[in-house]
Amino acid sequence: MKYSWFVLLGILLFSCKEEKQVTNNRDHMYNKFEQADWIHNTNVYEVNVRQYTPEGTINAFAKELPRLKKMGVQTLWFMPLTPIAKKNIKGSLGSPYAAQDYTSVNREFGTIEDFKTLVQQAHSMGMKVIIDWVANHTGWDHHWTKEHPRYYLKDSTTNDFHIASGMDDIIELDYGNPALRKAMIEAMAYWVKQTDIDGFRCDLASWVEVDFWQEAREDLQKIKTLFWLGEFDPIDEPEYMTVFDAAYSWKWMHATEDYYKKDLKLSSLDSLLHQYDTVAGGQAIKLWFTTNHDENSWNGTEYEKYGQLALPLAVFSFTWDGIPLIYSGQELPNMKRLQFFEKDTIAWSGKYMMESFYQSLANLKTNNPALRTGDSTVQTFLLEPANSAKSSVLCFLRKKEGHEVLVLLNMSKSYQKFALNDKGKIKGKYNAVFGNKETTDLTNKQEYSLEPYGYQVFEK
Repeated sequence: MKYSWFVLLGILLFSCKEEKQVTNNRDHMYNKFEQADWIHNTNVYEVNVRQYTPEGTINAFAKELPRLKKMGVQTLWFMPLTPIAKKNIKGSLGSPYAAQDYTSVNREFGTIEDFKTLVQQAHSMGMKVIIDWVANHTGWDHHWTKEHPRYYLKDSTTNDFHIASGMDDIIELDYGNPALRKAMIEAMAYWVKQTDIDGFRCDLASWVEVDFWQEAREDLQKIKTLFWLGEFDPIDEPEYMTVFDAAYSWKWMHATEDYYKKDLKLSSLDSLLHQYDTVAGGQAIKLWFTTNHDENSWNGTEYEKYGQLALPLAVFSFTWDGIPLIYSGQELPNMKRLQFFEKDTIAWSGKYMMESFYQSLANLKTNNPALRTGDSTVQTFLLEPANSAKSSVLCFLRKKEGHEVLVLLNMSKSYQKFALNDKGKIKGKYNAVFGNKETTDLTNKQEYSLEPYGYQVFEK
């Protein structure tokens, strides 16, 4: 629920005309918890079960697993599967983020056995599964409201449960109560033990005290090493990176939308990306995205927000240091806002126009060591285009040992022709990831060209 760029040899914010190297300073890890190694090559596919199929069930979605595996999906993130509160419900179906019970499955979606079977099937195909965890609040008729009313914050004015900020269908829990903390951790452990999930995407993570998450992770790691993805921006709440493996890049999402809609210069993003590279001791893994369930429903589709810039931004998400996110239907592409509180099935046509695009990016991200996330041995170089293209074209080279990926992104509506000041960094033959996928010797290449909002990716 809604509601690295890099250290450029110390001088990213100045108009330096030489290539700059990005560093991943992870010598002093901010997060001391054991980290699952698979997260360094993964991508995340967000599953909106309600809107995914006409049936809107776990079993109906399970039929899509072979297609998603073929597309290169590595990790499935399921929006909340728990029963939805009926009191003060929004719309006719309510919000999945207003839980009625933490340890059962919404009948609308199926049963706990259905989900166990899906997790087993995903694991057999080499995929991981994480679930949305809504720890900050519940719905008004969660069974705890009667059994354990002291688990909740109280409104001194109404002497009733405290309504969550801006959302009157949910009420906030009291993390000053040790009994509530214990019950919440036990509920999380239930899903790990019963269904063998691989992690949690923690909703509104920074609305909950950071020491609770530390306590939860310490307890749950005794069961299994999990992936912890938090919905917060590490620039705003760096202390939460003491617990979470990865966090949202909300500021980047907003800044890139402003860049597109206000026709800003590429340099307008520099300082923000420098912040992302250095926050939390330089070890914060970012989740990059152009849309998700909140953005699609409330603020518009990725094409409403970014137009043709959506594609180079997607390429950036898969090739820059971090974890890329795909939301349900982006492989179509989905051109409509999905209703949040009503049934509104994705308009699948049987044709997945963007499937090959995402498959190419996902396979590159998974298989090329130069794109490993949070790896201090990966070198990243910002390559400056000559002439006026430098204000419109983003170019970078990522290297790990003999593996290299060169990325060229035209972030503008104009055709760009340019040379690269690569200082001899680009040598030898590279395969084009998109288009005719031909092999080209890029040593001393004099000129590159990109169509408006075009992109090229080369793999050595």
